[in-house]
Amino acid sequence: MSRYILGIGMLLLLAVTAGGALAGQEEAAAGTLNNALGMLNGWLGTVLFFDVFPGEAEFPFIVAWLVAGAVFLTVKMGFINFRLLGHSVAILRGKYSRPDDVGEVSPFQALTTALSATVGLGNIAGVAIAIGIGGPGATFWMIVAGLLGMTTKFTEATLAQMYREIRPDGHVMGGAMEYLSRGFADLGWKSFGKALAILFCILTIGASLGGGNAFQVSQSLSAVKQQVPYLAEEPWVFGVVMAFLVGVVIIGGIRRIAHVAEAVVPTMVAIYLLAAGWIVLSHADRVPEVFGLILSSAFSMEAGLGALIGVIVQGFKRAAFSSEAGIGSAAIAHSTARTPYPTRQGIVALMEPFIDTVIICTMTALVIIITGVYDSNGQHAELIANNQGAALTSVAFGSVISWFPMVLSVSVVLFAYSTMISWSYYGERCWTYLFGERYSMLYRIAFVLVVVAGSIGSASAVLDFSDLLLLSMAFPNMFALYALSGQVKRKLSVYLEKLHSGELDREVGRG
Repeated sequence: MSRYILGIGMLLLLAVTAGGALAGQEEAAAGTLNNALGMLNGWLGTVLFFDVFPGEAEFPFIVAWLVAGAVFLTVKMGFINFRLLGHSVAILRGKYSRPDDVGEVSPFQALTTALSATVGLGNIAGVAIAIGIGGPGATFWMIVAGLLGMTTKFTEATLAQMYREIRPDGHVMGGAMEYLSRGFADLGWKSFGKALAILFCILTIGASLGGGNAFQVSQSLSAVKQQVPYLAEEPWVFGVVMAFLVGVVIIGGIRRIAHVAEAVVPTMVAIYLLAAGWIVLSHADRVPEVFGLILSSAFSMEAGLGALIGVIVQGFKRAAFSSEAGIGSAAIAHSTARTPYPTRQGIVALMEPFIDTVIICTMTALVIIITGVYDSNGQHAELIANNQGAALTSVAFGSVISWFPMVLSVSVVLFAYSTMISWSYYGERCWTYLFGERYSMLYRIAFVLVVVAGSIGSASAVLDFSDLLLLSMAFPNMFALYALSGQVKRKLSVYLEKLHSGELDREVGRG
């Protein structure tokens, strides 16, 4: 306990020191940060985001890589994203849990930990940005991407369980870096797998500091300062407070993160969906019109093929950022779950994109479209141009529920907070894979300092950096999903035979 208190004190001191150093120098610091991000964005954009579509339309390679993989896996696994939803619910309710199952957290805690990373500002800010750039049609492609991503998430979570390592102290080391290195070694590609594992870890550490940290702080601040003008003048104060709150939890590792996520995620999702549901129901007469607009815009060729491809790309990019299907991040959380069957946790994992993208993102989209705030030529054009998605969503809710922006500000902070604590774990596991357990505190210190830095960077620069790093993780991860999908398919077939024969039910009875 004394080490835990000492660690919290050290992180608080670092956060306050960093905040104090930035006080009064926000403009200069922001300029330096934005220039650095711009250089990284240009390099990554050239390497992994080159256009693969002929003509004027732009279709980045990494987005095509994700789409092709999701379609391939959905067909290969027999559309389990639709067939096994009911079984997933039964697992989450604890029907198949046994006290002797090996792991660090329950299947439900692993799911909420993964959801706490995905159910965040991608659902609030990301959806608004996608519709602001791509129009209402981006909503349709987000839903399609979410449904396909369910199978991708199943595959990576199953592999994470298959290749996880239970260490002597009881902690689990698992995720894409493990199934890349060990899984490819089984195929005789040891060196190639190790190189991809190292690349994945480097990208994940970067994404944890970008999309899982700086983006969350930047977007949540853009919404909160609408209600607290003082933070517009002194943004570093918000960064210091968030840094301390994050540090309190991440010092405790996955078990503390899982307990916080288990409590926070259901509450924040319920508050958000109740408000969104109220707005949609109060405009029920417009819902058919809105869905018609979404569908017509999704396939519209009025502005040419390039515009249509742009809408598709926006939908898939924002869905990938929101659900993280194919990115490999959530596999780290699912590897820690207590379960005797790798496939079982994979079936739990497929609920993530369904909850995150198909339900929550769709509700956000309906609110934004119904209220009309997405019009780039309207009075909120500046928010759209500056990619301040959280602020735009706040305006949408506030136009119907005058007092809700204050509640949404709290929800935004909770969404950002839950995402940050989970991504801190993802980044730390990758850091540990590269450098060892004894250096994990260095990563935690860096993570806390970036929280403060994220409060001063421009939303557009942070958004671009976050997109590039997070989507880049799909490059090494999807290699593994393609190459090892046959093993997952065989595991799934065996599991389904046991399920349909009643053997799984009898095992629980014997337990």
